[in-house]
Amino acid sequence: MALVVKFGRVVDPAQKIDDLLDVLIDGGRIVKLGKDLQGEEVIDARGKIVCPGFIDMHTHLREPGREDEETIESGTHAAAAGGFTGVCCMANTSPINDNQAVTDFILHQAKTHAAIAVYPIGAITKGLKGGEMAEFGDLKASGCVALSDDGRPVMNSTLMRRALEYAGMLSLPIIDHCEDLNLSGSGVMNEGFTSTRLGFRGIPAASEEVMVARDIILAELTGSPVHIAHVSTAGATRLIREAKSRGVKVSGEVTPHHFALSEEALDSFDTNLKMNPPLRSVADIAALKQGLADGTLEAIASDHAPHAVSEKDVEFDYAVTGIIGLETAVSLSLHELYHKGVLPLSNLVAKFTSGPAGILGLRKGCLGPGMDADLTLLDLEKEIVVDIAKSRSKSKNSPFHGWSLKGAPWMTICGGRIIYDGRGD
Repeated sequence: MALVVKFGRVVDPAQKIDDLLDVLIDGGRIVKLGKDLQGEEVIDARGKIVCPGFIDMHTHLREPGREDEETIESGTHAAAAGGFTGVCCMANTSPINDNQAVTDFILHQAKTHAAIAVYPIGAITKGLKGGEMAEFGDLKASGCVALSDDGRPVMNSTLMRRALEYAGMLSLPIIDHCEDLNLSGSGVMNEGFTSTRLGFRGIPAASEEVMVARDIILAELTGSPVHIAHVSTAGATRLIREAKSRGVKVSGEVTPHHFALSEEALDSFDTNLKMNPPLRSVADIAALKQGLADGTLEAIASDHAPHAVSEKDVEFDYAVTGIIGLETAVSLSLHELYHKGVLPLSNLVAKFTSGPAGILGLRKGCLGPGMDADLTLLDLEKEIVVDIAKSRSKSKNSPFHGWSLKGAPWMTICGGRIIYDGRGD
């Protein structure tokens, strides 16, 4: 049965479209964009923004191994409510996704239980131990779209070089968590005046930046692309910008918590503010926003990291790092970037659509004829108050509870089916 989304403002950066158009869907695919299109089922999107389906290229779904924190089912339903039609799940599951059997399990669970598309990311090294490369060919053949040891850096530069060489031959992007463990040591927050004032051990910006520089040099040497996960410092942004100007194949992403929160928030001692990389300075936030605005940083990703209460309800030094973010990423981006004039709407939409799709080589992020009918509809004026008790995630570790935000997902359509419907909210 043909479905038509009518009267909405279609914003499709990949096609340079920003116009009042109808979207006709049939058989799970886009048929055409145009005026006065007809279908058996009609969605009145008057006053709403109609975009290609949003992709979160950095998510932790915890299954297999920590189903008490999140499952593929719960995580993808949270993602759909957050406006995403696809999520890329990192390899730090238990067991680690460093072999075909684990990837097969993830995709089987996704086919059975997921609300939206799931794209597995395989490990760079076996067991995330940084000592021996995983079998890249097997991981790609089983369905992995990228490789990453996220949560752990690849400290060995020779191994990273070989990983880039082999991954490049397979057209698999490498996504690196940039951290020099010798510099970050036992730090728990950004190193600076605030960490000294609060009495916390600091993590210098240099711990990220030296590894970003290393990855850029290796990407230039090998000719293979490298993607920098959760960029958090002005120096890292500057290094990426300079490398791009020389034609190096490097890209970067930013998380909403890194542009919405600064280190000064840690005055509350809330362990939900403990991140890796840590929340940085106000100057770093300004640099991240500039990097998003000028195209240095192509994507916004949630880095959704669910944790059990017992892992966060401890002293700050002992708490695990990370927060949930699938249901707040889009609203935080609209509130902090669009409504505050940092990014025009088309630019912001690109950070969730054509940006990640291009980095990962996915045939997504566009509403062209024949493309999968994945759509994210936004209400730019909707005022929401974040209520973690209503989160669809199995974990509740968010510092944004009680925040008032302007702009929210209104509907999520995946493969031509309405997965999340906010019309009754």
